[in-house]
Amino acid sequence: MPSPPTHSSSTPDLASYDLLAPQLSGGNDSAVMMAVFMEAASTGGVADRVISYHSSLGVLEWPPVVFDGICYPGVSELAALQSAAFGVPADRHLEVTRTMPGPDGTRMPHSLLTEIAAYGRFPRMGSPYCRKSAKESVVSAAWTPIVDRLKRELGRPVRILKVMGLRSDEVPDRKKRPAFRTVQVNGARVVDEWLPVKDWSTAAVKEWHADAPVPYAWTYDSVPGAGDWSGTSRCSCSLCVFASKRDVLLSISRRPRLADLYAEVERVRGDSFRADWRITDLIRHAEQGGAPDPGVVCPDDGPEFTALTKQVRAALEKEPRKEPELARRVGRPLCDGCTVHS
Repeated sequence: MPSPPTHSSSTPDLASYDLLAPQLSGGNDSAVMMAVFMEAASTGGVADRVISYHSSLGVLEWPPVVFDGICYPGVSELAALQSAAFGVPADRHLEVTRTMPGPDGTRMPHSLLTEIAAYGRFPRMGSPYCRKSAKESVVSAAWTPIVDRLKRELGRPVRILKVMGLRSDEVPDRKKRPAFRTVQVNGARVVDEWLPVKDWSTAAVKEWHADAPVPYAWTYDSVPGAGDWSGTSRCSCSLCVFASKRDVLLSISRRPRLADLYAEVERVRGDSFRADWRITDLIRHAEQGGAPDPGVVCPDDGPEFTALTKQVRAALEKEPRKEPELARRVGRPLCDGCTVHS
């Protein structure tokens, strides 16, 4: 098997790859990453090797909203806009999602919340299975047809560069993550990972967006279009178990029906939303005025949300694959009748 392509300590030789695969979350860091990466790809004359990917979380993503008569795009649309803004043709941007067999035999989306309900446990810092289940493995599977074709043509493992917008400022574990590393080597593919904006500060990202060719997600602001960056600090799952307490409380206020569905999973399975936070307590705290003003509330009354609710409840009717191991610690009181850690 040939060795992986040569590279410097942090910047890969883009021309040594057969597929350049930026992964777009639709968040503010993805846009910056795409700008930096596509400039490098264009300079290197390999922009034609780029296929961008968005691993959709479906209903769990921040949806589009209409506020003061203006429609603000949801996360999936933003990912497509980010790809197009920096020169990737529409047919080379792929939205992928995990699927499961539907009632009529066709494939249907398999939501991360459904997976949590079926598994019996919420993701934890030591076991963030959501990242692999809903994102990494879905994109990796989407590469398979390309890998099969190119391997036959090239007669060697296909070289893939996975490009992501992760930054050190976001969470401590990302600060430790190398800007460049090899993540997979086998007889079919060699996959390297590059984080071209790893060392960008949050302030620099916000400054870049002041003149960006694409909008940023409405959830970052106190109300859509405010431009104050006083909403949620991140744009991933609407209700992410790894988010800050303020982000989760704001998300609960913005998507109360989705929060109630998470609480139903928590109640039936017995596992807490986080080891130190029960979402049931957080909902009660938000209802008693402990959450930031939502600015806008998503109705979550469409057919996609109805389908999600049915899918989750069907999973809850079955035995979980894992028994929950709870960490029911008593935290500092938030309000009368509920406790949670800060």
